[in-house]
Amino acid sequence: MENSTVIKPISPELAGSLSGLFFRRVKDTPDKVAYHYFDTNSESWNCLTWAEAYFEVSKWQTLYKSFALREDDKIAIMLKNCPQWVFAEQAALSLGMVIVPLYTNDRPDNIAYILEDANIKLLIVDDNKQVESLEPINTKLQQLVAVVLLESIPDTKSVSEKNLPLFYYQDRMPEYAERCEHFHGTPDSLATIVYTSGTTGKPKGVMLSHHNILFDTWAAISAVPCRSDDKFLSFLPLSHMFERTAGYYIPMMSGAEVAYARSIEQLAEDLQTVKPTVLVTVPRIFERVYQKITSKLKNKPPLARKLFQLTVDIGWNRFLYQQHKHSWFPGLILWPLLNRIVGQQVMQKLGGNMRVAISGGAPLSNDIARFFIGLGLTITQGYGLTEAAPVISTNKLEDNDPFSVGQILPGIQTRISDQGELLVKAENVMQGYWHNDSATKKVLTSDNWLHTGDKVEIKNNHLYITGRLKEILVLSNGQKVPPADLEMAICNDSAFDQAMVVGEAKPYLSAIIVLNKDMWPELAKAAHLEPGEKDVLHDKRLCRMVTEKISALLSTFPGYEQIRRVRLVLNPWTIDNGLLTPTMKLKRNEIISYYQQEIDELYAGHV
Repeated sequence: MENSTVIKPISPELAGSLSGLFFRRVKDTPDKVAYHYFDTNSESWNCLTWAEAYFEVSKWQTLYKSFALREDDKIAIMLKNCPQWVFAEQAALSLGMVIVPLYTNDRPDNIAYILEDANIKLLIVDDNKQVESLEPINTKLQQLVAVVLLESIPDTKSVSEKNLPLFYYQDRMPEYAERCEHFHGTPDSLATIVYTSGTTGKPKGVMLSHHNILFDTWAAISAVPCRSDDKFLSFLPLSHMFERTAGYYIPMMSGAEVAYARSIEQLAEDLQTVKPTVLVTVPRIFERVYQKITSKLKNKPPLARKLFQLTVDIGWNRFLYQQHKHSWFPGLILWPLLNRIVGQQVMQKLGGNMRVAISGGAPLSNDIARFFIGLGLTITQGYGLTEAAPVISTNKLEDNDPFSVGQILPGIQTRISDQGELLVKAENVMQGYWHNDSATKKVLTSDNWLHTGDKVEIKNNHLYITGRLKEILVLSNGQKVPPADLEMAICNDSAFDQAMVVGEAKPYLSAIIVLNKDMWPELAKAAHLEPGEKDVLHDKRLCRMVTEKISALLSTFPGYEQIRRVRLVLNPWTIDNGLLTPTMKLKRNEIISYYQQEIDELYAGHV
């Protein structure tokens, strides 16, 4: 491994722009490995140096010029995570163009809206299969100058029938390209429009400048330093600003390496192969691993379960001791043995070299944070939103309260409104929403304070999220309930894949629960029912048993936050069926609409 003190991070002043950051990194460390990727042709992992990345960017510049694209033109990237995502963006930014990232699994109607709203000139996709998935919006694609495919087009007949401007990128790429042109705009020039996957209504295009992102990247590594010998495993979509900043710009600024996972399904195998030191992730990944481990533990002998729990308990108190929040205790003597027998077995599943896991995008359950930290994994939780490029706070390794979302980044001003809402003001705050002044005025004050929409508390210099202004349920007795905390606690049980709490203006709370398809027959049999029976999911015995399990999970919550009734379903909420956003958040209004009859039945006879 390379000595982490040799390579210094590139400051926003030295970079000047995002493309300037890339060129400076190439200049400073041309022969250092930049990216790792899996080559499907050779069935092997390959790597690229920064000098080789520069060559690829120059070829992408040539491609853009061949379509007579100009400064300020909008380029949409709809690719899975790969080095080409970076090359395509850097080439566009260096020519003064604006990047609009798209989710590869987004709904066609949503993509059509963004293409039209942003006036996209060129769309980059993975392959013809992806073009096929966009069949419902072919008329929108025909308005583009070009649709560029990374993989070859299988047959010319298929292309001609689509009547689309399709081009295979290899056909447009020169074998040798001219020297890269450099960005000539200002730091405040528009770099990207990122459409937020709102839980209600049409997405809004967040306008972020080069400086917005550079400022935020620099502030983030000032709080949690990234080392030049770090290796990231990138699997969250680069179309989301969390991964783009934390898993792309931060490594570039610091000179670290990035490996691109093949897929979520192959993540466990890629962790073993890549052996990353840093993982940028979301709570859902921790939840899945937690559910698998706890599910397997149920079948272990009592002694093995006790040993595992002892490891977590001592490991957690060891963490508190290291954070100077717990005095020395005799159990510390046992930690090396427990870590070798239990902790390291789990850490090996993550590759064995993990230095830190950065969790963001949604709140991480306290129980799950305690579980993994107790097993020896360093987790630092942060908070942000796309409108702030996106990081606002993160826990420092030496002052880490995993139940909080950390300390406010340097250079960011904060204040809390009378309603408890967090407002921030800094150089990472967006320029506004694309072609949507009314929406901009709702969240940005005249003196550039950004309304986050999140209710917070600040204690001991740490930020704690207490709820969303728009996601608070108000019961008929006036009690206010933040549903996300309850839903997180419910899903800690591996039998429950998804949960949504309802009860607005009702006398009590209910929940719609998506059962784990593999585990739910066990639930049915425990209630003395046959899984294949008609209407078994509606059976009062099964619902009562699930309600009791949920009561145990919510034992620490107030009485008015208990779940009184449940509706059990098996079909998961997905992006494809329109019940999840591309960032895996619940579309509450859509779910309520979908299950309105069932929800009404949960409150039948009550006013």
